Amino acid sequence: MQLPSKLIENAVNEIAKLPSIGKKTALRLVIHLLKQDENYTQSLSEALVKLRQEIKYCKKCYNIADEDLCQICLAKNRDQDIICVVESFKDLIAIENTGQYRGLYHVLGGLIAPIENISPEQLRIKELVQRVEHEKPKEIILALSASMEGDTTAFYISKKLTNFDVKISSLARGLPIGGELEYADEITLGRSLMTRVRVK
Repeated sequence: MQLPSKLIENAVNEIAKLPSIGKKTALRLVIHLLKQDENYTQSLSEALVKLRQEIKYCKKCYNIADEDLCQICLAKNRDQDIICVVESFKDLIAIENTGQYRGLYHVLGGLIAPIENISPEQLRIKELVQRVEHEKPKEIILALSASMEGDTTAFYISKKLTNFDVKISSLARGLPIGGELEYADEITLGRSLMTRVRVK
């Protein structure tokens, strides 16, 4: 891509490093920024620098936070007896957006993946066990992806928690609402059969 300015080229190259953004989209964004008031670009760059320098991780659940504890852990109206274990804060946001869950969270920071050399020690599993020991929740929900890594991580965690008096559950897996059986893969269809529910 031939560009008329080195400054534009540098900006395009940096923006194109973002996920799902190619050179053409990056160029459109750069042109958009050039059309804006200088204060807008200044505010954007300051917000990004501040984000990088000042962002923290909650000391309790490891969610992204502005202070030592995140807003969820500080909230008095959350159910303290349930901890939902997720891979990343993106999964936490997805669950929060359902509006159906009012408990606490624990962000692992990844999944066990031997092929990628990610071992249990690199995740926050030890911290989860310590939380269960000290906070004594009634239930742990393993909200991990339906993959080999997710299943391996869930199995490992459940083994680590066998000595505690805590209910361990996982998300139901099955067919999406509006999905047709003929288009479902065999594993999803099989899980749907195994976790079938009674019709009331």
